[in-house]
Parts: sequence; structure tokens; C-alpha cells
Amino acid sequence: LGVGFATRQVGGMTKPTTVIEVAGDTVTLKTQSTFKNTEISFKLGEEFDETTADDRKVKSLITVDGGKMIHVQKWD
Repeated sequence: LGVGFATRQVGGMTKPTTVIEVAGDTVTLKTQSTFKNTEISFKLGEEFDETTADDRKVKSLITVDGGKMIHVQKWD
């Protein structure tokens, strides 16, 4: 995925906390760790632009299937 060795080592040791908030039809996912904090807001089933924690620009689509949240990312 293009992530450097040191980043993988530090990332593998972190224990992030994920907070899910719902306001109307907008969902916000906040991931918090000592390494990096990220936040994305989206509507289920609608594609959106996302910058990942490792700074990739992706098209994301998040759906719910059988009680599981499915997050698909596409990039070049």
C-alpha cells in the first residue's frame, strides 16, 4: 500500500478508539490514537472523496450489510 516500514511499526502498536456519531442521515467516524486522529463524515450508500490517514486521495463508499459497516475505497 506504499506505507513505509517505520509507519507500519508504529501503526501496528497503536490502539485507536473509533467513535461513530449519527446526525440525521449523516454519519461521522472519528478515529483517535496517539499516532494520528482522523474524521470523516458521509451518507450511507453515497460515494464521497476521502483523504486517508496515510494521505491517499480515494473515492469511498460505505454501506451497512447484515449489521456490518462495509467501507470500500478506490484509488489509482
